[in-house]
Amino acid sequence: MRFCSASAFSKKPDYGFNTLDLIKKYNVPGPRYTSYPTVPYWREENFSAPLWYRELDAAIKKTDDLEGISLYIHLPFCESLCTFCACNKHITRNHEVEVKYIEYLLKEWQLVRSRMKSSMTISELHLGGGTPTFFSPDNLRLLIQSIMDDIVKPDEACYSFEGHPNSTTPAHLEALFDLGFDRASFGVQDYSEKVQMAINRIQSYRRVAQVTHKARQAGFTSVTHDLIFGLPFQTPESMNETISKTLRIRPDRIAFYSYAHVPWVKGSGQRAYNTSDLPDSHTKRRLYENGKQRLLNAGYIEIGMDHFALPEDRLYKALEATRLHRNFMGYTENHTNILIGLGVSAISDCWTAFSQNAKTVRDYCARLDRDEAPILRGHLLSDEDLTIRRHILNLMCGFETRWHERDLHYRDTILRNLNEFEKDQLVEICSDRVRVTPKGKTFIRNICMAFDLHMMRDEAGTRLYSMTV
Repeated sequence: MRFCSASAFSKKPDYGFNTLDLIKKYNVPGPRYTSYPTVPYWREENFSAPLWYRELDAAIKKTDDLEGISLYIHLPFCESLCTFCACNKHITRNHEVEVKYIEYLLKEWQLVRSRMKSSMTISELHLGGGTPTFFSPDNLRLLIQSIMDDIVKPDEACYSFEGHPNSTTPAHLEALFDLGFDRASFGVQDYSEKVQMAINRIQSYRRVAQVTHKARQAGFTSVTHDLIFGLPFQTPESMNETISKTLRIRPDRIAFYSYAHVPWVKGSGQRAYNTSDLPDSHTKRRLYENGKQRLLNAGYIEIGMDHFALPEDRLYKALEATRLHRNFMGYTENHTNILIGLGVSAISDCWTAFSQNAKTVRDYCARLDRDEAPILRGHLLSDEDLTIRRHILNLMCGFETRWHERDLHYRDTILRNLNEFEKDQLVEICSDRVRVTPKGKTFIRNICMAFDLHMMRDEAGTRLYSMTV
C-alpha cells in the first residue's frame, strides 16, 4: 500500500478500446447493493419476528428525534404489466381493492407505531410500487393522513412518490402536495415506440412533459425521470432521441438505470422477448456512456451510481455535504438508520437487522387477519456484516472508504480481491483507504463485490443477479 496521489483522480475516464476490454472482463452477475448482506445471503434460520422487534426497539431508543425515521409504503397494484419490471406487483383493473388494502396497511402501521416514541418524526416518506397513482387521490389522502395523525414532519423532510405519467392527474398532484410531498418520480424508461411496445409501457413525450409541468405548477420542487438502458430494441440512435427529449423537459433528477434481465424470476414478464432482442454488452454500455456524457454536458452532476442531478437539487447538495445515503429506496438525501417498510414485500431496516413482509397480497393480508406481524423473513447482522456494510455504503455513496482497526480480520482478504482492480487502474489502494478512480466508477458494483464476503464464500449464488455492466 502507498499514499494516494491526486493524479489518478484528475484524469477524465477513458471509454475507448481498453475500457471495452474491461467491460468484457467485468460484466458478470452482481448485486446493486441497496443493502449488505444482499437478500440471497440473509440467514433466515437465525431470524424471527420477535428478534426483529428486539433490534427495532433498541434502534428506536438510540434514534435522535431530529434524525427521525424513513417510511416506505409499497402499493403493489398496476392496471397492466410492464414486461421489463422485476418489482413486486399485482395486476388488476379492480379499484375496489384500494380501500381494503389501505385498511391492512394501517393495521400494520399500528403494530409498528405502538413501539415508537410519542415524538417520533418521519423525515423521509416514499410511496412506491406497483403504481401508487393507481390509488385515487382521496384514498391516498386517507392513507397518509391516517399515518401522519400523531407524527411530526420536520422542516427538512423529503416526501416523494412514484407516478405513472398516464395515471397521475392534477388531483393526485394537488392532494399529495397538500399532504407534504415535494418530490415526484415518473417512470419514463424510453420514448421509442418500438421499445415501448416491447415493454408494454406506452406513454407519449407530450404526456410526460405535461405531467412534469403540472407537478411543478402544483409546487413540487424536485421531479425525477427514470430512464432505462439495455431494453429490447434500443439502439444508440433511439437512446440519443430519448435523452434529447428528456433534456427538453429538464427534470431535476434523472435515474439512468441498467435494465436487469432476470427472466428466471418467477412470474417475470421478461419472457415476452428474447435475449437476442436486447443490445449486446458493448452496445449497452455505449447507450449509457453516450447518454451520461450528454447529461454531464447539459449541466447534470453524476451522483453515486446511475443517478444525475442538477446543482440546485437536494440530492446534489446532500452529496456535497457528505449526507448522501443509500438504502432499499435507492439514493436518498436523508441519512436515517431506521427504515420502516409497510405493505406486501416491503423491507424494513434498523441497521442491525432487516425484515421483509410476505410477498403476495393474499399472504400479507392473511397474516394481519391473524393479528400477526406480516413478516416473512429477515436477517440479523453480525459484527462482520456491519463492518462490510459500512465499507460498501461508503463506496456506493462517495467512491471511497477508509480502513479502521476493526477491519484487520478482513483487510488482507479484501486487498487480495482488489488486486486485479488496482492493476486495471479502477481503484487506488492507499495506506488508510481505498479510492475508486473515475475510470473505476463504471465498475463500482464489481468493486463492491470484492468486499462482499458472503458472495466470496458462495459464488454459486451470483445467478440471482443481473449483469453488472
